Amino acid sequence: MTETAVAAGTAALPGALAPPLAIGPHTVSPPVVLAPMAGITNAPFRTLCREFSGGRGLFVSEMITTRALVERNAKTMRLVHFDADETPRSIQLYGVDPDTVGRAVRMIRDEDLADHIDLNFGCPVPKVTRRGGGSALPYKRNLLRSILRQAVGNAGPLPVTMKMRKGIDDDHLTYLDAGRIAVEEGITAVALHGRTAAQHYGGTADWDAIARLKETVPEIPVLGNGDIWSAADAVRMVRETGCDGVVVGRGCLGRPWLFADLVAAFDGRGPDAAARPSLGEVAATMLRHATLLGEWLEDESRGVIDFRKHVAWYTKGFPVGSDLRRSLATAASLAELAELLDRLDKDAPWPQGADGPRGRTSGRNRVVLPDGWLADPYDCATVTADAELDTSGG
Repeated sequence: MTETAVAAGTAALPGALAPPLAIGPHTVSPPVVLAPMAGITNAPFRTLCREFSGGRGLFVSEMITTRALVERNAKTMRLVHFDADETPRSIQLYGVDPDTVGRAVRMIRDEDLADHIDLNFGCPVPKVTRRGGGSALPYKRNLLRSILRQAVGNAGPLPVTMKMRKGIDDDHLTYLDAGRIAVEEGITAVALHGRTAAQHYGGTADWDAIARLKETVPEIPVLGNGDIWSAADAVRMVRETGCDGVVVGRGCLGRPWLFADLVAAFDGRGPDAAARPSLGEVAATMLRHATLLGEWLEDESRGVIDFRKHVAWYTKGFPVGSDLRRSLATAASLAELAELLDRLDKDAPWPQGADGPRGRTSGRNRVVLPDGWLADPYDCATVTADAELDTSGG
């Protein structure tokens, strides 16, 4: 981050919507956080988002499983790589065993792997919840407390935050209890995705729940997450809920310039400052994204293949024929990708259809849980190691 960006991030500008967010010793201004998303928020994507924001905001790594970290899994060690100008370096951990979480946090502290640790209790995918992990775990209050205690106790000077959902379903809400436990165990801030695990990514996020959590735990910052598709949505969330900042996930898929919009909105420059790139400008960002992935993976072809999943998000709403979309999504080299991008109508303006939801939008209605999981929220639950699988972040 440049000295200018650091200076700009230390105080709210005149007319700013919200004051800076304090995460331990770190000042985040504007109070905007990139949500961890598996396979998405790797170093290349974080680089793009930081470039558009001028280095302002907090950009969290992909979710890292604690067991893979302490075992020094090769893929995991690549995922905890940060560029030299990333500050603060932010890692999200997913863990189900208090001792393993403690070991992972201590490793991060002792080896100076990051400046901030976030804990994931929001993942709703069945392969995790059926083993008691992710968004199922906060239902077991004592297990949650043990994990938080181990994390905070081993973090030393590093601030520890957490991200969660409202609960398992509408009959088993956990977020208010979890918020109180977080305060009692020394968590620095909490982020709430305003959906239950049963909702998955369907329906509408409950922003009223974010407001209730803020009222319940005024001692620490509360961040809101869910259905932020534009800077205007982020502004509305802060005004309607009183939250201290926002966490943006699916809204930035294929839209890394959303962080420029967010900086402008929180600085008080209004919606007219929002980026509306032409298709040519979008194409240039796509090629840079694929190039960064190839450099990070040290393999151009692998980088382009990894980039394929982003094509539909980047081109949504633009006049791109189905055949060309398919070709872009099967490109195997930078040269091929560049040649295909050159076929686009570079002067095509930003279309109204480019806004709105992206990524997963389905609901599930039923959460798969371990047998007897709901019998007693205070029993001494344990979660087996196989709950630590690759997950979406939630």
